[in-house]
Amino acid sequence: MNITTSPTVHRWRAFALLAVAYFMTIVDLTIVNVSLPTIGRDLHFSETSLQWVVTAYALTFGGFLLLGGRAADLLGRRRVLMVGLGLFTAASLACGLATGDGFLIGARAVQGVGAAIMLPAALSIVMNMFEEGAARNKALGIWGAIAASGATVGLITGGLLTRYAGWQYIFYLNVPIGAAALLLVPRIVPESRLAATRRRFDALGALAGTVGLVLLVDAVSQAPRYGWGATRTIAVLAGAVALLTAFLVIESRAKDPLLPLPIFRLRTLAGANAAGLLLGGSFFAFIFIGTLYMQQVLRYSALQTGLAWLATSITSVALAGLSQWLVTRGGAKIVMAIGMSLIGAGVIWATQVPVHGDFVGNLLGPFVVAGAGTAFAFIPISIAALAGVREHQAGLASGLLNTSQQLGGAIGIAIASSVAATHTQALLHSGHAVPDAFTGGFQDAFWVLGAIALLAIPAIFALVRSNELSHAVRKTTMRDPEPALTSAN
Repeated sequence: MNITTSPTVHRWRAFALLAVAYFMTIVDLTIVNVSLPTIGRDLHFSETSLQWVVTAYALTFGGFLLLGGRAADLLGRRRVLMVGLGLFTAASLACGLATGDGFLIGARAVQGVGAAIMLPAALSIVMNMFEEGAARNKALGIWGAIAASGATVGLITGGLLTRYAGWQYIFYLNVPIGAAALLLVPRIVPESRLAATRRRFDALGALAGTVGLVLLVDAVSQAPRYGWGATRTIAVLAGAVALLTAFLVIESRAKDPLLPLPIFRLRTLAGANAAGLLLGGSFFAFIFIGTLYMQQVLRYSALQTGLAWLATSITSVALAGLSQWLVTRGGAKIVMAIGMSLIGAGVIWATQVPVHGDFVGNLLGPFVVAGAGTAFAFIPISIAALAGVREHQAGLASGLLNTSQQLGGAIGIAIASSVAATHTQALLHSGHAVPDAFTGGFQDAFWVLGAIALLAIPAIFALVRSNELSHAVRKTTMRDPEPALTSAN
């Protein structure tokens, strides 16, 4: 259904509200990281179960994104956005009220479902409010900057709230913001949906794909604990492969599939999702391992750790405008490759971190370079993954892109943790001191994460086609009029 014009609702006002909702979901990916030791002590978590405070959110967030995008297209994007926002807000309140480890993990999982419902609906509304060209590139440039900065803002906010208010307030913060957004959405955000006579949700495909993705991420996340050759790891991986294979078979035969496989004929979309997977696998895991290095080796507090990542966030935000300008000039492909190269270079630079290091001498350089890389990577990846996508597939494309990034992050963290733990144990068994062993393990993890980022470069040049992007960048205009929008019921 098309969005009509009205003097009462302006698209940039609606965009600002959608951006706030999106920012909440990104911040919550990392806001708990620096608070984990405090949460663990207060709720009596075991060392092996504490990671589920992070993993439960990532699993459900990544696993339900495609279903959320499909629901947004068929049921109405604004309506689904409000459902996701309400669920996310209620789950945030439950997280803050948690008095036991199991309750907190369960609430985090529900919070991830809310984010998965909310995010693709919000992005597909943005896609439908702005026509392809300069206006959409500007909006997606801001959207990409939010994604690039949200993770580090989460770390800073988590450190501040943990020190001065208590870890519960990292969750309570979402409640008034979410409640205000719920009141404003019906008034300023336009409704849109796919005009269809029949609304089929491909329930079997959704079940197979979602459970398969959850099993895959769970197997990789838990492999450091049980071992890659353990019966549990092999069995869960086998189950994931079987379900994901079944998902592909179902999607190839379904009349209204959750993931229409022909969408990957858009090679630029396929390349952007490959780059998004590797971006999540490198940068999000870099934040995770870098945070562990600062807290376990350098003995930084939660607040010091959060503030250290401010260098990355400031650099990313400062360069977002330049990135958007370069993309609009027609260089999305090369800007994307430069961004992933910078992320890889920054992470590899971090392999030199010593046992007795300091921020300026050992971390500032890698953080700034990686931050620059996020500015030049997130924005063109967001544009490339959606350029040329038709209106009726907007929810699908946005859900697919975010699924790639979140699953990449979960898998990257699991791989990096496994590498770090394995090398650390080897060094401890050979007689090294604990700080030296930790540092050696983290250095090896940084090498792997840098390589993951650099793998995106050949994928970009092999799959992303300049001619598939040129239609979007050629429509750049000298003046971007601001027609107003209204709800379409």
